[in-house]
Amino acid sequence: MASSRRAVYAFCALLTLAVVVIEIAFATDDFTFSLVAQHSSTSTPELLKLTAMWSSQEGSLMLWAWILSIVSSVALYSTRRGLRELVPYATAVLMAVGAFFTGLMLFGGDVNPFAASDPVPADGAGLQPLLRHWAMMIHPPMLYTGYVAFTVPFAFAIGALASRRLDASWIRATRRFALIAWTFLGFGLLLGAYWSYEELGWGGYWAWDPVENAAVMPWLIGTAFLHSMMVQEKRGMLKVWNLALIITTFALCLTGTFLVRSGVLQSIHSFGDSTVGPYILGLLAVVVIGSTALTISRLDDLRSTKRIESLLSREAVFLVNNLLLVGLTAIVFWGTFFPLIAELFTGSGAALAAPWFDRYTTPVAIGLVLFTGVGPLLVWRRMAPATARRLFAVPAAGAVLVGLGLALFTDAADRFWAFLIFLVAAFALIALAQEFWRAGAARRRVSGGSMPIAIVGAVVRNRRRYGGYVVHLGIIALLVGVAASSSFQTKRDVTLRPGETAEVAGYELTYRGPIADVTNERIRFGAVVEPVRDGEALPELRPSREYFRPNGEPSGPISSYFEGEATSEIGLHAGLRRDLWIAFQPNLVDMNRSVDAADRGFTECLRAGPGTPPACGALAAMMRRAAAVPELRPAALAQIGQLQGATIRRVAEGFREDRSASTFRVLVNPFVTWMWIGALVAIGGALIALWPGAGARRRGVSGLAAARRGRAPEGSDPEPRESGEANRQPAPGSDSEGSD
Repeated sequence: MASSRRAVYAFCALLTLAVVVIEIAFATDDFTFSLVAQHSSTSTPELLKLTAMWSSQEGSLMLWAWILSIVSSVALYSTRRGLRELVPYATAVLMAVGAFFTGLMLFGGDVNPFAASDPVPADGAGLQPLLRHWAMMIHPPMLYTGYVAFTVPFAFAIGALASRRLDASWIRATRRFALIAWTFLGFGLLLGAYWSYEELGWGGYWAWDPVENAAVMPWLIGTAFLHSMMVQEKRGMLKVWNLALIITTFALCLTGTFLVRSGVLQSIHSFGDSTVGPYILGLLAVVVIGSTALTISRLDDLRSTKRIESLLSREAVFLVNNLLLVGLTAIVFWGTFFPLIAELFTGSGAALAAPWFDRYTTPVAIGLVLFTGVGPLLVWRRMAPATARRLFAVPAAGAVLVGLGLALFTDAADRFWAFLIFLVAAFALIALAQEFWRAGAARRRVSGGSMPIAIVGAVVRNRRRYGGYVVHLGIIALLVGVAASSSFQTKRDVTLRPGETAEVAGYELTYRGPIADVTNERIRFGAVVEPVRDGEALPELRPSREYFRPNGEPSGPISSYFEGEATSEIGLHAGLRRDLWIAFQPNLVDMNRSVDAADRGFTECLRAGPGTPPACGALAAMMRRAAAVPELRPAALAQIGQLQGATIRRVAEGFREDRSASTFRVLVNPFVTWMWIGALVAIGGALIALWPGAGARRRGVSGLAAARRGRAPEGSDPEPRESGEANRQPAPGSDSEGSD
């Protein structure tokens, strides 16, 4: 075991060295590496060069393997003194996955990150335009860390099955890894949504794209696993359920990796068709079939004598919550893979659009919000109906009052599903606030002080429980933001000339004039827009449209600027109540005529025909000499580039002086900011739950000692000795709640 653990450390060290070599190659523009030549250039900004590695198929696979080596090393180090029956099997699983991905890079065909360029280019193709955004610099590492970290609880689950040690020890050993994976995956999803909102120019943040769906599905099942594992820890129940959830989570992580690299479903996020897709599909089949067979072979050992005793219990709510999460995942899975299913049975693929997903996922999401508030009010095993009525009274009354206010003073009632989300969100928020208040009151009776300090003290004393409640608060705020922005969005396309004004949803938007600038890689056409609301001038916005040359073509005709990719840089004024979002589409009809004329003039200049300026004759002569003497070619190309640069700058100056009409897409999105705030609050709650307290560390040490002596029970708590004990709500903030 010690030898294998050190081998994992060596695996991590060697992969770290490989990543460092690649990053040095990017930083120094070493185009002898094909990876660098295809995804960077001398003009790529330095920070983007360091993050360009994971913009490629090869680099992202290396990132996958590198992160796996890190989390495997940390997991084996943290269990170096315990779980001797499980760790050998877990190590084998972790390194089998590691060997698969490193072998894929070595023998998978076209995904070796160390492949050499032949011939070595003078400059690289540059980074894909859509990836030149700060969110995309950290989105892939966050997403991959989420995917990869779920390998640890999966490996220990397989170890528990193989060793027949099927108590909660494997859950306690990997609980933090599951929460870390969930947090990183959620943060990756958030960054992807923000990138979509700012960069793609369509005004939304979630399009139910296949790769987006592939990332959210393991996050949903991972959420169910995080709730379900508590039931096994506390009550020794749901053993099969937990194994099924973590196996499914890891399988869905592999599914997401497969979709990005296989090209079987079209997505803006995918790398396209690749030779590695079938290999990943094979690994997925081995994981699903092997794990299922192993679980079935251990069913006799997985049976629990304990049952859910009451619907008014926390474990019952957790089970309902998990069923909703699994149901939501099943809906997303069906909608994502429907084109393949339809093609299999009908011969023609038919994708399901966003309205289909919205129709079927919204009711399930409402149920999840409701039980987010119900769960914290209940206790383990059973609760007296009178106690339940007392605890539910205030949240229910608050939800009714919120509903009346929305119906009387807004038009929210006209949109049924959004109105219902607001009602259940109000119930859940009040229920959680009530729990924090009760915890603070209990803490205050013991230690005194103000209520805010008492609440903070209760949270610090029971980080796992109240960190989870903070996560719930963030998720509720996020879903309220989604419901409000999708149901009450105002969207208009307006066409304006410089100096004209349009009114959209209470905003007066004045088009002050066009702007333009040029680099060797792209030309940007934009606009200066001055927004005014309620007589108050807001900061001016500068939406633009950027046009890039095709990758690998640092020079060429002026029209080549419009032959590559184009991106939208939006103008955004964000606020707590609403966002003003503007995208710009320039009128290129006259511009195209100017570009064609410039290209014709440039071509005639190189021919040096009659009537051309003397400079053209000199340039044409240099090109003829360069054709005969290759050493002169770089100088000739540089002079051509200077002439082209001067020409395209004149085109840009013509656009700045143009007074023709351009089109603006204007969106007013209410409460979008609360979606970002809610997501950050949820991440903050996860960090609170992850941070160990002194009491938790002492309990962990004593629990490990008890486990070594063979006296640890299946659940973390003994059964109550008297039936009345289960009906007594533990004092909020007390030690009895520390492991919730």
